[in-house]
Amino acid sequence: MKTDIHPVYKDVVFRDLGSGETFRTRSTVSSDKTIELDGVEYPVIDVEISSASHPFYTGKQRIMDSAGRVEKFNQRFKGFGGSSK
Repeated sequence: MKTDIHPVYKDVVFRDLGSGETFRTRSTVSSDKTIELDGVEYPVIDVEISSASHPFYTGKQRIMDSAGRVEKFNQRFKGFGGSSK
């Protein structure tokens, strides 16, 4: 195995911006921002969504307005693919 080609694998903290949850794990990513957790300073990576805020894991579904999209699609392709007799 070659030496000095592998990235540094270290402790980091992932912070969910949606819920404020923090997860300490090990990763090869790096960051200039740091956070103190349990008296130790770790690099922090901010993520927009994680298992703490994702609707699939939390069971809280967000209602998205898709009604306008379907009508727009139907209006745009009305008569397309009709019989050509």
